[in-house]
Amino acid sequence: MTPDLPPLRDVIARHGLAASKALGQNFLLDGQLLDRIAAIPGDLTGACVYEVGPGPGGLTRALLRAGAKVTAVERDARCLPALAELGTTFPGQLRVIEDDALSIPLTDVLDEGGHIASNLPYNVGTALLVQWLSGEVWPPRWKSLTLMFQREVADRIVAQPGSSAYGRLSILGQWRSTARLAMPVHRSAFTPPPKVMSAVVHITPKPAPEGVSARVMEQITAAAFGQRRKMLRQSLKSLAGALDALETCGINGERRAETLSVDEFIALGRVLSSASAHQPG
Repeated sequence: MTPDLPPLRDVIARHGLAASKALGQNFLLDGQLLDRIAAIPGDLTGACVYEVGPGPGGLTRALLRAGAKVTAVERDARCLPALAELGTTFPGQLRVIEDDALSIPLTDVLDEGGHIASNLPYNVGTALLVQWLSGEVWPPRWKSLTLMFQREVADRIVAQPGSSAYGRLSILGQWRSTARLAMPVHRSAFTPPPKVMSAVVHITPKPAPEGVSARVMEQITAAAFGQRRKMLRQSLKSLAGALDALETCGINGERRAETLSVDEFIALGRVLSSASAHQPG
C-alpha cells in the first residue's frame, strides 16, 4: 500500500525551499504528472533508478511509489531534510548523496541495467546527457534515460535531418540509441514557471554500428556542425582523411552538415575509424 504523503507545496513551505536560479532549479508539483513521468521507463518494481537534482523530491516520490530503488544526487543542502523524510517513509528504497552529479562516476550511483530519470537542472542537463551518451563502452550501464529538458534542447535530441534543430546532439542521441519525445510539459507546471516550455525525452540504447569509434563520431560531428553554414568540404578539411571519406561514401562535399542522415554520418565514421585504426602508432 502506498503511504500517504503531505502535498509537495507543504513540504516546500515547511523547509523554506524556494527554487534557486543559480542551481537551475524549477520544481514540479503536480503529482499526476510526476507519476506519468515515472511510468515512461516501464515497470520499475525493484529496479535501480538514478535521479539527479531531486530538489524537494517530487519525481523521487513518484519513482518510489512505482517501486524503484532510487539513488538521488543533490548538491543543494537545503533539500536534504525533505529527502530524508521520504527515505523514512519508503525504508530501504532511497539513498541520497550530497554532491555535484557532473563529478560522480556512474558506477558509484547506478547498478548495471538500471534507469536514469530526472527533471534535470537546466544548467547541467546537456553536459550530463553528453556524458551518458559518450565513450567507447557500449551498451552503456543504463537501460533507459527519462529526462526533462527545455523544449529547445529536447527538440535538438530528437531532430531529423534538414531541420534547424538538427545538429551534434541529434547525432549523439541517435547513432546508437533510440530517442523520442515522450511528453511535452507546459511551463505552468513548474514552480517558479520558467520562461520556456519543457519536454521529457526517453532514450534507450541500441546495438552500436560495427567498426565505428565514438571518439571519431564526436570529431566528425564537432567539425561538421562547428561551421554548419559551410559546405562539408570546407568544414571537414581540418579533419585528417575526412575529404577522402566523403568521396568513399559517395557524399557530395557541397552538401551542408544538416542535410546528412544519421546513417551517412555513421558511414563517414566507419571509414575514418578504419583509417585511424590503420595509422602507424
